[in-house]
Amino acid sequence: MELQNQIFELQYAMDTFYFLVCGALVMWMAAGFAMLEAGLVRSKNTTEILTKNVALFAVACTMYLICGYNFMYDGGWFLSEVTTVAGMDDAAVAAILASSNEAGFGDMGEYAGASDFFFQVVFVATAMSIVSGAVAERMKLWAFLAFAVVMTGFIYPIEGGWTWGSKEVPLIGELNYSDYAGSGIVHMAGAAAALAGVLLLGPRKGKYGKDGATNAIPGANLPLATLGTFILWLGWFGFNGGSTLKLGGIGVANEVANVFLNTNAAASGGLIAALIVARILFGKADLTMALNGALAGLVAITADPASPSPLMATIVGAIGGVIVVFSIIGLDKMKIDDPVGAISVHGVVGFFGVMAVCVTGGASVGGQLVGALVIFVWVFVTSLIVWGILKAVMGIRVSEEEEYEGVDLAECGMEAYPEFTTK
Repeated sequence: MELQNQIFELQYAMDTFYFLVCGALVMWMAAGFAMLEAGLVRSKNTTEILTKNVALFAVACTMYLICGYNFMYDGGWFLSEVTTVAGMDDAAVAAILASSNEAGFGDMGEYAGASDFFFQVVFVATAMSIVSGAVAERMKLWAFLAFAVVMTGFIYPIEGGWTWGSKEVPLIGELNYSDYAGSGIVHMAGAAAALAGVLLLGPRKGKYGKDGATNAIPGANLPLATLGTFILWLGWFGFNGGSTLKLGGIGVANEVANVFLNTNAAASGGLIAALIVARILFGKADLTMALNGALAGLVAITADPASPSPLMATIVGAIGGVIVVFSIIGLDKMKIDDPVGAISVHGVVGFFGVMAVCVTGGASVGGQLVGALVIFVWVFVTSLIVWGILKAVMGIRVSEEEEYEGVDLAECGMEAYPEFTTK
């Protein structure tokens, strides 16, 4: 029994360490979103978009700690759980967990509370980060943060409870829905909240001409946007790889390796496909489309990075890369202004990723459709209500003059590049 406990303790420590490192990689995605968005907005709006990204992360972590985790998993008050576990003797924890899994110490269960919370909370922040780019350059900072409180403390945790938390959906029951790391649960949910905000917010001034033409508004710093994409690409290994929830065991270790391989393959396929499609459509190698193509490939494979072969993962990513180009063009034709392409990357391609599991992972078409519909309707409708209340109470859009001068000065009182400003 002593040897068994020692083996368990080692595996438990390795699983927990792997879980936490993956969570840290996902946290690093917050930097990726910040750099990507800062690169794709105009220089006069850089400080504000960075402020939104760093502040939303703190808001998400606090709200999920206060109530979000409990809404999602019914785990009780989170801090008391951690105190209980932390107060246990290692041997006592080992004995309890070993007895709960006769097959060999694989079930960390409720005793992994602290590591599970940390891994889950960075996913919440990721969903909220998707919103910030779509509403960039014209939304009030404090209205955005007020929405972040509700999104991360209530809206996301409720749909997360219906999907990953195995709670029953009102009027529907338990979902027959498969989503390994959250193409729908995280990415499509974030895009649905973003779409609701964008519809109430309206496009940036000058984006669409009276004749129906779409005017390009280039980002200020494409090197920064490229760096942000690489950071997100790296962080996605934690996003998908950590979703195995543990590392111990030969089978699980092989699954983790396959997830890493497929994640990278899908990103590569998405970038190449988007670059080729952009070249065909525009006659040029469009860097922004290539970057969004890589992210689209990552979003597409997130729903099932474990099952497909590397070639199939590349194909899934490539299809996502093609879809995102046409989606960005289509949303512009509909006059839905999304400065960074977040709704297309995370929403449209997120839905494709959910449905692709029917081919790669054998999920049922009905189960995936119902699951995706539940996520979208819940997040979109509740977000629309919250955005509407904020618009009525405090307003969500800066004034036309503030938008013209840049929200850096209006919202933050400082500029990102003051030495380049002409007086």
